[in-house]
Amino acid sequence: MQRGVRVSILTLLAGLLCWAALALALDRFGLAGTDVARVEVVVVAGAGVMPGGVPGDALLARTQRAVALHQQGVGTRLAFTGGVGDWPPAEAEVSRELALAAGVDGGLIVVEARSTSTEENAAYLAEQLGPEVPIVVVTDAYHVFRVQRVFGHHFHDVRGLGVRSPWWIRTRGAFREVLAVAYYGATGRL
Repeated sequence: MQRGVRVSILTLLAGLLCWAALALALDRFGLAGTDVARVEVVVVAGAGVMPGGVPGDALLARTQRAVALHQQGVGTRLAFTGGVGDWPPAEAEVSRELALAAGVDGGLIVVEARSTSTEENAAYLAEQLGPEVPIVVVTDAYHVFRVQRVFGHHFHDVRGLGVRSPWWIRTRGAFREVLAVAYYGATGRL
């Protein structure tokens, strides 16, 4: 094998190893804090909806965790974020239906159903709730680092709480999240 090809392969492998290490670090960061103090609102960061309005695994895990926290008295209200992605209805509406089915009082639910990104989740929800409302945002573990920083631009008191989704979601999501963190950092949104 030629020296140039060998160096290219080693460089590629080193890059992939570095990317994997960053993805793992993001996931571990999100799983580090599991204790949550009482807040005004438990927020679910939007995630994919499947055909037929079925919640994706990530949205289901996030919503179930948020509902459990609410039922334990962690948050007085629940807020669901996320507009329409690849398939309708809006992610926030699907989460709302899951919460209602779990027995949550509909009067305690806030729905933000027009956002299409983490930044819009935060901005549009802050318009509805006000920036002074203390919140905890439930999302996948790999997403907590970015969520805390982005929501922190719009709310005074934010804590992220990571859920442990199925391994294939966590793996794909964490690798993608490395790019998202780099992009948000480069554009001054972290």
